[in-house]
Amino acid sequence: MNKPLLGLLLGSILGLFDGLSALLSAPEVKSQLLSICIGSTIKGLIVGVLAGWYARKVQSVQKGFLVGGLVGPVMAFLVALMPADESGKHYWVEIMLPGTLVGFIVGFATQKYGKQPVDHTASRQA
Repeated sequence: MNKPLLGLLLGSILGLFDGLSALLSAPEVKSQLLSICIGSTIKGLIVGVLAGWYARKVQSVQKGFLVGGLVGPVMAFLVALMPADESGKHYWVEIMLPGTLVGFIVGFATQKYGKQPVDHTASRQA
């Protein structure tokens, strides 16, 4: 599977689990679980595509891991900025920690397990 597609799929799946982790870390948001899961899935999808795109350009597991570890928390931070309720409560750790883990995992996996596209132009010229 090519790297951006792997990132998209893995990021989406892990993003869904990221959203479901809200049941454990903040059970009081149970009524908002559907929107949390949708948002986390989209967040994971974006992180996955960016990590996959980077993995396609740069062939380094360490750099891919680092990029995922930077993009994941940035996306999570943008979500954590939004207050969870009218009182203005934020769930910094509950959002940032799983978002960072998703970024690290997707950044690593796209580099390690994604496939590079085959260059067919080189074989035609021979």
